[in-house]
Amino acid sequence: MRVCVCTVVHHPEDARILHRQIRALLDAGHEVTYIAPFRACNATPWREVSPVDVPRATGRHRLRALRAAHRALVEHSAYADVVLLHDPELLVGLPKAVRRRTAVWDVHEDTAAALAAKGWLPRPLAPLLRPAVRRVEKRAERDHHLLLAEDGYRGRFAAEHPVVPNTTYVADTAPPVPDDRRVVYVGHLSVARGALDMIETARLLAPEGVLVELIGSADPEVRPALRDAQREGALRWYGFVPNDRALRIAEGAMAGLSLLHDEPNYRHSMPTKVVEYMARGIPVITTPLPPAVRIVEPAGSGLVVPFGAPAEVAATVRRLRDDLELRTALGARGYETARARFHWPTHAERFVAQLEEWAGQARAVRPEPSTQVRTA
Repeated sequence: MRVCVCTVVHHPEDARILHRQIRALLDAGHEVTYIAPFRACNATPWREVSPVDVPRATGRHRLRALRAAHRALVEHSAYADVVLLHDPELLVGLPKAVRRRTAVWDVHEDTAAALAAKGWLPRPLAPLLRPAVRRVEKRAERDHHLLLAEDGYRGRFAAEHPVVPNTTYVADTAPPVPDDRRVVYVGHLSVARGALDMIETARLLAPEGVLVELIGSADPEVRPALRDAQREGALRWYGFVPNDRALRIAEGAMAGLSLLHDEPNYRHSMPTKVVEYMARGIPVITTPLPPAVRIVEPAGSGLVVPFGAPAEVAATVRRLRDDLELRTALGARGYETARARFHWPTHAERFVAQLEEWAGQARAVRPEPSTQVRTA
């Protein structure tokens, strides 16, 4: 099977796209053409894929990237059995040549609900754009196949669609016991994801010898605050690090932070970082969003803090620092739960099988082209 994967919004080394889905396709023996903003993100493509570089869509500067992606899709979808799209923006004005192929939209988030958390979008525009986003979703459901990243997304669509959850790789052997010196965060940094709360938490803990490490790219509006805190020695900000390396850095920390705000998009989306911390035996500190609480509390893998409460977060970190037995138990239970419920290879098989099924259905009604020309 030949799969053409495309994103202009996400980093080319996005954990879901590259480290999970593309890795699963390659391991199953399939060919992958990957259209992504490699140069814009200073990312080196894997040798196993056929890379196609396009500009990155950022903030309000999206049109050039979308046009380039559409041109690349027209060219490279011609020999693909499946076209896997990761950005809802790509669905707008999708060329007819691509629509004729077996196109799949991988639904990462509640796009309409997420508008309020987009720092580059003026807040008054969000309510006005939501109806247009919903119309795009309905059209996509009518014209294409859908994969959902969350069970909670089912209610947005009229039909049933397969769910490919955002799980992670969980090692066969138990990870190290959490230390008493480091607190980590892995993921994109923004106001809505609690970046400013984590900076304040770091300032409260730094005089006590506890280091807060933030691993991930950041929205423009929080970068100055991150740089200032790093210059003060209050925290360590790594910037973007590929997911597999980021989690190796995080391993052994006494706590992993998930301080998402009470935004509509987060109320029914499982925070992947919570599962990633658990897989590495890191006790979780999370805000009380229902999906996170539904994982952490039954598993006994972490502690819940209020929204927007750095002092409470710092107090919870001190509790873990001073109680080796507690943080060891939280980490161990988190690892056991992650291994049993959230090990990606289990879901990878179903993901690959679903694409193979859709490709097979298309081949049954569409003859293969007589000549196939490929360019990297």
